[in-house]
Amino acid sequence: MLKQVFVRGVKRRFHLPKPFETWRNAPKEKAECVVIGAGIVGLAVARELSLKGKEVLVLDSAPTFGTAASSRNSEVIHAGIYYPSNSLKARFCVRGRKLLYHYCSQRGIPHNQIGKLIVATGTSEIPKLNQLFNRGIQNGVENLRMLDASEAIKMEPELHCVKALLSPASGILDSHSLMLSLVGEAETNGATFSYNTAVIGGHLEGNQMVLHVCETKTLTNWDGNTPLQPDLLLMPIIVVNSSGLSAPTLAKRFHGLNTAIIPPAYYARGSYFILSNANSTRHPPFKHLIYPVPEEGGLGVHVTLDLDGQLKFGPDVEWIPHVPDTTNFLNKFDYSVSVDRVARFYPEIRKYYPNLKDGSLIPGYAGIRPKLHGPGQSACDFVIQGEDIHGVGGLVNLFGIESPGLTSSMAIAEYVAALLLGG
Repeated sequence: MLKQVFVRGVKRRFHLPKPFETWRNAPKEKAECVVIGAGIVGLAVARELSLKGKEVLVLDSAPTFGTAASSRNSEVIHAGIYYPSNSLKARFCVRGRKLLYHYCSQRGIPHNQIGKLIVATGTSEIPKLNQLFNRGIQNGVENLRMLDASEAIKMEPELHCVKALLSPASGILDSHSLMLSLVGEAETNGATFSYNTAVIGGHLEGNQMVLHVCETKTLTNWDGNTPLQPDLLLMPIIVVNSSGLSAPTLAKRFHGLNTAIIPPAYYARGSYFILSNANSTRHPPFKHLIYPVPEEGGLGVHVTLDLDGQLKFGPDVEWIPHVPDTTNFLNKFDYSVSVDRVARFYPEIRKYYPNLKDGSLIPGYAGIRPKLHGPGQSACDFVIQGEDIHGVGGLVNLFGIESPGLTSSMAIAEYVAALLLGG
């Protein structure tokens, strides 16, 4: 039986191994750079490496790019306010925001720097708002300003608050157009994309990570425990594990890698509801992003506008207790939005939007966030592990790339390229 795979921009043919053979008997191919995962960060990394003159192969188990967290989020360009000073999230968000606005402006990618109001709806929240203001200043966020209630309500008449933090640098964008542009640029610079292609593990040969690759359809009936037979052993010089939701699970299947350094994975579903009023698109009640003070596990149920003026509220936080490997590798997460969850949305939204009418919210969509902390635990930073951490040359693992991953994507790509290539 013959199979085709894209390696180094060329369509290669090879024979599948017989079922009784071990993975060591699978055919081998060489590659220069392999990026695992075609989400927003993987695409940015692929573009950056291809611009540096590297031959890049991007593998993703989905039928196209950006099918998981990259297409199921708020599509917000964050300023960099929330994250501890000098953390990767703070550094990459501030740098990434500037890169992203420049990139979108230069290439005509739809975006709008509409600004954000983070609101305290009670006096007990004012200290938290002041902390966010000070943290934002420390992180280098420009033009932050504290507003009293009258100033904020003058900007947004439907708003209820006792104080607000104005972030003019925040905005929104069309994430699909961004990803499409990154794919196009990477391909123009010689990168190749192979979809429906799953990396199911790997092993060390010397100090090189050899990847175990198979067709996604091979995993359809996998029970998650039976050893998988790869169709191909891929031998890259550089490997970037940017597989998002499955990144920690995949790293644990890299035989020879010290699993003690791989952080535990947690998952949180976030649902969004859409404002259904007939005039909400033509005359939305808000013109800015409206955020409450952050809550455990997220930034709170906030107001986001898309570029067409449609208002949406979310996400909430629903921890997912157990996620099998098959769910990770095949993205079999439950993305349905339960109508019952709307009961939790109304009281949270009415804290800052008291005129929200009963029955005006309809289910929108849901996304899954790859977290490195669980319920009741402190929020974690991005974790980026290169050779200095795990000792494997040419391997970079990206863990916990949740919000502000979209905003940070181009800055993460810069960092990863520098880690691998120097500079």
